[in-house]
Amino acid sequence: MNDSERVNLLGLDGAELTALVQRWGGKPFRARQLQRWVHQRGADTFDAMTDLARDFRAQLAQECTIQALPVVTEQKSTDGTRKWLFDVGQGNAIETVFIPEDDRGTLCISSQAGCTVACRFCSTGHQGFNRNLHASEIIGQLWWARKTLEGDLASARLPSGKPGAAAQPDSRVVSNVVMMGMGEPLLNYDQVLTSLRLMLDDNAYGLSRRRVTVSTSGVVPMMDRLARDCPVALAVSLHAPNDALRDELVPLNRKYPLAELLAACNRYLEHAPRDFITFEYVMLDGVNDADEHARELIRIATQVRCKINLIPFNPFPQSGLKRSPSARVRLFAQRLMDAGVVTTVRKTRGDDIDAACGQLAGEVRDRTRITERIATQRQAIPIKQVHA
Repeated sequence: MNDSERVNLLGLDGAELTALVQRWGGKPFRARQLQRWVHQRGADTFDAMTDLARDFRAQLAQECTIQALPVVTEQKSTDGTRKWLFDVGQGNAIETVFIPEDDRGTLCISSQAGCTVACRFCSTGHQGFNRNLHASEIIGQLWWARKTLEGDLASARLPSGKPGAAAQPDSRVVSNVVMMGMGEPLLNYDQVLTSLRLMLDDNAYGLSRRRVTVSTSGVVPMMDRLARDCPVALAVSLHAPNDALRDELVPLNRKYPLAELLAACNRYLEHAPRDFITFEYVMLDGVNDADEHARELIRIATQVRCKINLIPFNPFPQSGLKRSPSARVRLFAQRLMDAGVVTTVRKTRGDDIDAACGQLAGEVRDRTRITERIATQRQAIPIKQVHA
């Protein structure tokens, strides 16, 4: 049996792994042992699982694999941010970013190769859409990052030149996961749901619901499903305070306008682990950063318990957009805070390796030529100055 026919254990949640083990006549506790070896100890071979019976390990080796995506490149920013480029086949790639801070380590992972939503200010959207990722490819980003970072940490603790024991799990390395990389997570719902369950599973990564965030552009029906199935922290890519402007910046708004989106946010809050929704708002010079936009945003904040996260735009040539000046961002934030709206301005991280918000685009050649077709279509659609 070759690798393509084997079951990739990275993509099975606890229930699926238990069902697999029981089909072989094994006990459920064996599945939990196996899950801990894979996700907590980062095992990539079955021979390393020495507390499992030899016959069981032989069966695993015959029918299963532990296979993350191939790493094409790894980059390190001067601010400590790290970015991995993973090959997803057919000349396409996804990117994963780790952002270290004093009190946390946040991993930003991708859910699709490319994106169908095509937000005007996002370089990933300009790449076009290639395919959904399987749960093994989504959780594999976390598996690889944690294994790599813990290995580096263990090496740093050893005296130079001396061999050491295998790295043990360190929950401080990756303390938070945000699904804010490439793709719209809620348009790959089933695979994302499996991945979320693994992130929360105490036999896998053991993250709390408050430390796992799904970011969506506003796929209303799937927001309702997520609230029922696995209500983690939710961030909504808002970016405009009225329908006319949001139609231009976030085309999905034409299907799910603001009234529907805000109602879905309030329904989500009935189940959410936090008592607020995070609204992400990229600051675009002369487009959505006027005082009247701040006033409209304040009105939205009276309808939904929320925190506003203002994001400095990261320019790229195809967008035709510019970053709001820092003074303008500060004034905009002050307008919101003066009205009692909890507001933060996101720190820009990883600029020098194109790892900042909106910059993930996959640096492997796109053989489908989707990028070229999308760019041609957009040349005739200039952004309009829209005011309510």
